[in-house]
Amino acid sequence: MSKHLKRLAAPRAMPIPRKIAKFTIKPSPGPHPADRALPLGIIVRDLLKLCDTGKEAKKIIKNGDILVDGRVRKDIKFPCGLMDVISIPKLKKSYRVLFDQRGKLTLVPIDEKDAKWKLCRVENKTTVKGGKTQLNLHDGKNLLIENDGYKTGDVIKLSLKDNKVIDHYPLEKGILALITGGKHIGEVATIEEITVTKSSKPNIVSLKGKSGTFSTIKDYVFPVGKEKPAINLPEVRIDGS
Repeated sequence: MSKHLKRLAAPRAMPIPRKIAKFTIKPSPGPHPADRALPLGIIVRDLLKLCDTGKEAKKIIKNGDILVDGRVRKDIKFPCGLMDVISIPKLKKSYRVLFDQRGKLTLVPIDEKDAKWKLCRVENKTTVKGGKTQLNLHDGKNLLIENDGYKTGDVIKLSLKDNKVIDHYPLEKGILALITGGKHIGEVATIEEITVTKSSKPNIVSLKGKSGTFSTIKDYVFPVGKEKPAINLPEVRIDGS
């Protein structure tokens, strides 16, 4: 497997100019897939613009000045993905990684209170020794719980300090959800109906948003709130304005 990534071959979700140089930073293996992640070096240099070169970005990261989900990360290639919290204690600034409506990963500024938690989707559940349930989350975390009231596809609001569940947003009718893939990526809509497909094909979710009623696959639906979104959303940009 190549250790390098050409800019022209970079994933669509990576918001970088394609023709100013030949290569860019390639995400290392980690909690998010490479085509849906931003290397920490690109976040520091290209999105936050804390420096001008990759060498300077590496120095900032190696100094331990950047936190991801409350933990110091010193790998310039560390992959940051959906819902990750990026914090810079020296500047007293924090950001949440989200998809915008163009399908690009972007940083949304958040305050100190919101930087203490993140939303995690339950991708799978397993029963471990002792009868406890382990939740396998979308960002690679595994969480042991005593009382299992969660289904695959549900989202939990997780405290980054002690990994305690603060809130729970089930995948069910009436819940607000963020669309994380497909034509409606970046939109927030209300779940209207969930259709279970009795085959190898994915389940279908019908939603109602500002653009009307539409359907998408279950994997693209990320519950984010009950009456209003629990997260701040990216500002909508209009090309050419």
